[in-house]
Amino acid sequence: MEEFIDHRPTCAIIDLNNLAYNFNSVRTFVDKPLKYMAVVKADAYGHGAIECSKRLEAEGIDWFGVALPEEGVELRKAGIRKLILCLGGFWPGQEKLVLNFNLTPVVFQIDRADLLDRTAMERGTVAAIHVKIDTGMGRIGIRHDAVSEFAAALNRFHNLRVEGMMTHLAAADDLSQNEFTDLQVSRFNSAVEAFREHGHKPAYLDIANSPGTVAHPNALGNMVRLGGVLYGLGGDVLPKGIEKPELRPVLSLVTRIALIKDVYAGETLGYGRTFTAHDRMRVATLPIGYQDGFLRALSNKGRVIVRGEYAPVVGRVSMDWTMVDVTSIAGACEGDDVTVIGEDGTRRILAEDIASMTDSISYEITCGIDRRVPRLFR
Repeated sequence: MEEFIDHRPTCAIIDLNNLAYNFNSVRTFVDKPLKYMAVVKADAYGHGAIECSKRLEAEGIDWFGVALPEEGVELRKAGIRKLILCLGGFWPGQEKLVLNFNLTPVVFQIDRADLLDRTAMERGTVAAIHVKIDTGMGRIGIRHDAVSEFAAALNRFHNLRVEGMMTHLAAADDLSQNEFTDLQVSRFNSAVEAFREHGHKPAYLDIANSPGTVAHPNALGNMVRLGGVLYGLGGDVLPKGIEKPELRPVLSLVTRIALIKDVYAGETLGYGRTFTAHDRMRVATLPIGYQDGFLRALSNKGRVIVRGEYAPVVGRVSMDWTMVDVTSIAGACEGDDVTVIGEDGTRRILAEDIASMTDSISYEITCGIDRRVPRLFR
């Protein structure tokens, strides 16, 4: 952590070699001639979209998936050249932005199709779109029972081309709901046939997210969207008890002890005085808090690693600081490195562990690491 000479020693370390390993591990596991999309929305799930995208582009990824056109623009300005799909479509007024930066929008509303068609017509071009079908998620997309009408309505737009079709699986991580996943796949396949009957020729058929890719061979289509598995976050999003690709964590979150002080029996710690010392103890204060992504829900139950040993959180996690008990850790001193997510010796804390402790998922843990925490890429 020598990098932190002139500012706070709290950072996220991103292992780009592990990112590349995970992509190639999944590709080897699937072992089919598919196209692969890397989902890098939400700053690559908190891992740093630009640097992650550059490495994945070098590794041969076919597409990138973002939530917003703004995220796609950021990648283009950083030099990313591969195809970029805006999974959430675009908002009125962004149609020119989409075309200016060669982004492909997902479309599921006729009014948005109309806006894009008009703009493409003004420029004398034909814009590629992907159409999203709601096969059971209930979130966004054309209802599976309204597909034929939508496909027919698109035919009046002469400056749009349906390049792809997609859906999103609601419960691919839960094998007890395989019947519903199979129903979604069947509904999607019927939607594709309906579009073809209306003269559309989608080249990309995109069904499977990370758990769909690993656990549901019938959902592969000809392109899959890899999200959490790219970042090694398979522990709580892939089904249990099945064969899986080997994955390596990409992100570590580290800091240093800022201060150690003695606390005596009967004294209380932190906001609300929620922790009372029963005996004399040594308490270390860490420069990390809930603004950084170390959740307040970890108060009095989270832990970190100091000198290869677990140190439990004591008192409430505050916005910028967290206290941990280092009484039993011999030699612990100010300036010691602290592992919040990652490994130190034989001890390990995964994002999945924190998620389980806080009734969340690993995605929320890594996405929640604030941008004021520097990312160091290795």
